[in-house]
Amino acid sequence: MRAVDIIIKKRDRQELTRQEIEFFIQGFTSGEIPDYQASAWAMAVLLNGMSAQETTDLTLAMAHSGAVLDLSDVVDIAVDKHSSGGVGDKTTLTVLPIVSACGLPVGKMSGRGLGFSGGTLDKMESIPGYRVDLTTAEFKRQLGEIGIVLTGQSLDLAPADGKLYALRDVTGTVPSTPLIASSIMSKKIAAGAQAILLDVKTGNGAFMETLEAARELADLMVSIGALAGREVVALLSDMNQPLGCAVGNALEVREAVETLQGNGPEDFREHCLHVCAHMLVLGQRAASLEEGRRMATTVIADGRALEKFRQLVRAQGGDVSYVDDLDRLPRAKYVEVVPAPRSGWLAEVRARTVGEAAVSLGAGRAKKGDPIDHAVGFVIHKKVGQRVEKGEPLFTIHANQPDKLEEARQAVLAAHSLSETRQNPLPLFYN
Repeated sequence: MRAVDIIIKKRDRQELTRQEIEFFIQGFTSGEIPDYQASAWAMAVLLNGMSAQETTDLTLAMAHSGAVLDLSDVVDIAVDKHSSGGVGDKTTLTVLPIVSACGLPVGKMSGRGLGFSGGTLDKMESIPGYRVDLTTAEFKRQLGEIGIVLTGQSLDLAPADGKLYALRDVTGTVPSTPLIASSIMSKKIAAGAQAILLDVKTGNGAFMETLEAARELADLMVSIGALAGREVVALLSDMNQPLGCAVGNALEVREAVETLQGNGPEDFREHCLHVCAHMLVLGQRAASLEEGRRMATTVIADGRALEKFRQLVRAQGGDVSYVDDLDRLPRAKYVEVVPAPRSGWLAEVRARTVGEAAVSLGAGRAKKGDPIDHAVGFVIHKKVGQRVEKGEPLFTIHANQPDKLEEARQAVLAAHSLSETRQNPLPLFYN
């Protein structure tokens, strides 16, 4: 078998066999197949797609490119969650401590930013000292001891996905349903979760822009889970505007912690409670979504959720004083409040434009290996459907390079659309 023949076969819209997919993934993981061939193959997949069987074979090949965790000797049931990516989506930072505080162990392997979508690991690294490179032994030990882990993909867990994930970000191959589904599900399978909650985003700020595409991705991942013997539930959530208010790494950490403190934006809090309720039912800690929601609300109110986040940070080497005093988090040199240019009803806050503007400020990566500026980003003050008066704060820019302020201001102003007529709020979730 030769890598080039596999690339040509997919280029010509033919279906790959399980053996061909395993050969390619093993070769790419070992370094025998170079980045440029993997890039060509990924582009062929983006353009021509994959069948459900191909995608399942790809998922399992990536999951088995390294160790597959068995967590049954550590916890009775391990539940994972994953978001397909969005703008301002810091849900994991808030949901994991809540669920864990309710007595449900949750171990998660997360990724870095892809395109305009922020990465959970980049956000957590806003806290000095926080380690995202736990070994398998450390992962299991921490899950058993404190019931919560949030780390990156270690070298022995789904290494093929770790390599391909970084490559997709800089080769224009992020928005591919088979590659997204296999990336997400290979990490879940490798990490040993028996039950998985998928938060599939749809809208202009998601990789799946239409509800139909999001539903296709969700159905594909649920099918993969069933074939792999996992219980999977997929939610479809809106990403036509940023989730919450903060967009940018340290800004999102602040908002996540404020939500654990019982504050935070209403839409973000509601989103988190809904996700938590589903996870608690999946993990057999709640008999109904209503009970799960009550449990989640209780651990926020009594401080257990925030304490669980502090435990997580401490366990992975982070400086907890940055959680206790959020003003210590990285702060931008230039903070500019931009007022509304006129009055009206907010009809749109185009999430993708806001996400791309945040990347331009340095909150994301333009190319593989770029450093992240944890301090920069935006705080969006209004939600679709709200009334805006001329001159009141519309959004705030946090920047470290003065020459990028004007560009960011114009981009995010253009992302806001005001109407003379009353507008309906956007739904948080779709049926």
